[in-house]
Amino acid sequence: MTTVAAGLPAWFEAPVLTVQHRAEVAVDMLPKILAARSSLPVRGALPGPVQRGITVVPAKATVDIDAGGALSIRPCPGGRVADQVLTAVADAFGPRVLAVVMTGRLSDGADGVRAVKRAGGRVLAQDPADAQAPDMPLAALATGCVEHVVPLPLIAPALVAYTMAPGAADLLSVPLAPWARLGPILSLPA
Repeated sequence: MTTVAAGLPAWFEAPVLTVQHRAEVAVDMLPKILAARSSLPVRGALPGPVQRGITVVPAKATVDIDAGGALSIRPCPGGRVADQVLTAVADAFGPRVLAVVMTGRLSDGADGVRAVKRAGGRVLAQDPADAQAPDMPLAALATGCVEHVVPLPLIAPALVAYTMAPGAADLLSVPLAPWARLGPILSLPA
């Protein structure tokens, strides 16, 4: 996350919402760590409108986003924080979402990238070969919803490229594999 934060220019206008699996602590240092590396404003998530800069979702929490783009924060008891945040962002912003799945364990984020894709958004994944924990990028790739696999040092430039020339992203799109399941996710009865 520090590599991406450091690579985004001060004039980057798209809001960045970031979530990381981490333990709850009395003082969350992640916003300060990112702020030390970024030329963008960095803040912890608070209820209210999504703002320009980097917004850090608190540990063990998720967000809801209303139709006007206002965040509300709530606990995330299941631990699948990335899925819930990506789904909320997809529901609120639809085709304007550009999601990036980076290093992490297990498969959190896979259902979220499906939600982003169903809403018309775009999905990038960190190259699993350079991820400290490749499970999350691999799980995202297995959905068939990832358009580009990007090495860590190129994620920030990719975000800039996608947001600077809005119609140009269509030139880079990759058709979904026929087996990629984009329909609603069915849950089995308990």
